[in-house]
Amino acid sequence: MSQSEKYLDLPLEEVIGDRFGRYSKYIIQDRALPDARDGLKPVQRRILYAMFREKNTHDKHFRKSAKTVGNVIGNYHPHGDTSVYDAMVRLSQDWKMRNELIEMHGNNGSVDGDPPAAMRYTEARLSSISSELLRDLNKETVDFVPNFDDTDQEPVVLPAKFPNLLVNGSTGISAGYATDIPPHNLGEVIDAVIKRIDNPNSTVDQLMKSIKGPDFPTGGIIQGIDGIKKAYETGRGKIVLRGKATVEPLRGNREQIVIDEIPFDVNKANLVKKIDELRFDRKVEGIAEVRDETDRTGLRIVIELKKDVNSEGVLNYLYKNTELQIAYHFNMVAIQDRTPKLLSLPEMLDAYILHQKEVVTRATQYDLKHAKDRAHIVEGLIKAISILDELIATIRAAKDKQDAKRSIMEKYDFTERQAEAIVMLQLYRLTNTDVTALEREADELRLKIAEYESILASEKKLFDTIKTDLKQLKKQYADRRKTIIQEEIEELTIDIEVTVASEDVLISVTKEGYIKRTSLRSYAASNGEDLAIKEDDYLVGLIEANTTDKILLFTNKGKYLYVPVFELPEIRWKDIGQHISNIVPIDKDEYIVECIPVREFKEEEYLIFFTKNGMIKRSELKIYEAQRYSKALIALNLKQGDEVVSVCQTKGYSDVFIATHKGYGLWYHETEVPIVGQRAAGVKAINLKDDDFVISGQVFDDLSEPSLVIVTQRGAAKRMKLREFEKTTRAKRGLMMLRELKNKPHRIVGFYATNKNDTICFQTAKGETHHIIPFELATSDRSSNGSFIIDSDKQGEVVEVWKEANYEKPFDPTID
Repeated sequence: MSQSEKYLDLPLEEVIGDRFGRYSKYIIQDRALPDARDGLKPVQRRILYAMFREKNTHDKHFRKSAKTVGNVIGNYHPHGDTSVYDAMVRLSQDWKMRNELIEMHGNNGSVDGDPPAAMRYTEARLSSISSELLRDLNKETVDFVPNFDDTDQEPVVLPAKFPNLLVNGSTGISAGYATDIPPHNLGEVIDAVIKRIDNPNSTVDQLMKSIKGPDFPTGGIIQGIDGIKKAYETGRGKIVLRGKATVEPLRGNREQIVIDEIPFDVNKANLVKKIDELRFDRKVEGIAEVRDETDRTGLRIVIELKKDVNSEGVLNYLYKNTELQIAYHFNMVAIQDRTPKLLSLPEMLDAYILHQKEVVTRATQYDLKHAKDRAHIVEGLIKAISILDELIATIRAAKDKQDAKRSIMEKYDFTERQAEAIVMLQLYRLTNTDVTALEREADELRLKIAEYESILASEKKLFDTIKTDLKQLKKQYADRRKTIIQEEIEELTIDIEVTVASEDVLISVTKEGYIKRTSLRSYAASNGEDLAIKEDDYLVGLIEANTTDKILLFTNKGKYLYVPVFELPEIRWKDIGQHISNIVPIDKDEYIVECIPVREFKEEEYLIFFTKNGMIKRSELKIYEAQRYSKALIALNLKQGDEVVSVCQTKGYSDVFIATHKGYGLWYHETEVPIVGQRAAGVKAINLKDDDFVISGQVFDDLSEPSLVIVTQRGAAKRMKLREFEKTTRAKRGLMMLRELKNKPHRIVGFYATNKNDTICFQTAKGETHHIIPFELATSDRSSNGSFIIDSDKQGEVVEVWKEANYEKPFDPTID
């Protein structure tokens, strides 16, 4: 055969598919998933069997772990020594196993994730409860198969006299399947098995009277009975598992949180490190110190708090943001009939009961056979004693053993087995062979045989035997439940003051979207001057607020950004600030119209929106409180081509004034506008002429009398008293505020309701910026066009008008 003929010419995908299929089958059946009968993976079963064969049991001395690992690798499990030793160590860890199957001397790791000592240093032996998994193994109770090199035999499954799959649980990842079965309390599981034997149709609700839920070796608190029930019914479900923490008082009006139980499978060192990082990064305020005080007496993590700190709030924050609380997902997959299956609780119990039925049947058959064999021999020995002298004479006359056997079989009618026992009897036994002792043994054997036969003849008696055995196990090994179960999952609410240091800061927001928070110290140091701002940009808001407040930024596109003040970048007063798109993405042609600070989203507070195309919308402020704010949120629905020109905050008793480009002004009370939801578009605010649009909407207290200031494109400014107008109703045309000219008529570019300290700024087409102090302007009537501030022919027409943002100090929403 040539070299090329040795190889098959196959497509790559076929080869990969075939090989991966074989590999997956092996991983699923023979590595990562536990058997539904004894709850063990192959490597665990082989470790226990190897130790059992070597008599490395709980009643003997400890033996070097390396010896066991070598034995397992050499005889049963041809894989890496590390994987075998790791599996062996896990079986000995009391924070991973509810009932450890191996006892180990030496360092077997820790709940901090420390590695165990090398196998040459540690010693191990089977634990007492392991002997129950292996009991009756020598009675042909389970099938044996050849090991990997056909030099020995190994069991397919262990007899498992207790339901190990539920008691110790299992976790594993194979190809296409994973399993997560939590540990349970031995006593509770045995009660459930007995209940299921007595009532094979028992429901999950009935079984849950025995099995309350998982019982983790690390204790902790389970929340969510519905999740447990769903998992027991379907094999899948979710529970919340949290550590056990208490708040203890300290001297000086201080407290400390003490954690003495952590969730299952959580690395304690990582948990302590994470809590300390939260303290260091000031993600949670009020933690003074974090200490791990765990010693040989038990686990103890101490979180010392600063003075007058809300300990409940800090604890809730830790539950939400660290592994002090985790979600545990049941995924109860096990191998049943050589196939991975998602098992419900009744199915798991049934698989175990069926296994026990077979084990006990086979053990009883084995005992019966041996009892019958012994009874037969005893019967022969009793008969032999009655003719002892003749037997001795016959044996002495025989040539050899075979001849002696044949002679006594022919002469005295013994069977071959009886004859074998007689000729093998040692002479010294004849001196004290007491016929009464043999007769007593024969009686005992008759009783045993009757008992074994009755067990095999009656299923009820068979189950009674299983139940008696389980009750004995419960009495010997069951302990108290470690995990507490609470019915409901607690909703965690975190007070912002727990996570944020309360501090008054200054917030500046520009139209183009540059935002920053500045310490009052930095602002004071520069005397409020030298604000860094881009050309053609201006301040929309300059507000003193607390880090626990929120800022609502409204854009021309009808969206709003919800930004907690503490999340704003802290930048010096003299620096430009960060663009809002770095915090929340916005469109390129989107700009900030209004900035509104909020301490609390109270009832009886409203937002009023004015749009360019003459719409007005009034909504309650509280509906703009956002839980998720990583993107721009919808403030109102805009029709195509429309945009927001103003947003104002009111308390429900304000007046509204709307000014249009062509000079119309309309004044009415805010109650004219119905209150609508967040995504609504609103109602008509003013009846617009063709080619006209709203320049601005202003809101003021219905008892105040602000001055109304207009700036036109020709550079004229005019101040009017409110009483020049008549208060009317919504959606009217309004009154003219300018005198109409035939040539170059004045058109409004800016309109504001102003008070004594306000300053109006405007910019011309040639880039010049000018300031007006409205109260220095004389008051005019509606029919005038005001007085020119600039010469628009030389300096350019006015293109943008804004009210200078005054330093509002301090922001206090409680002041009406």
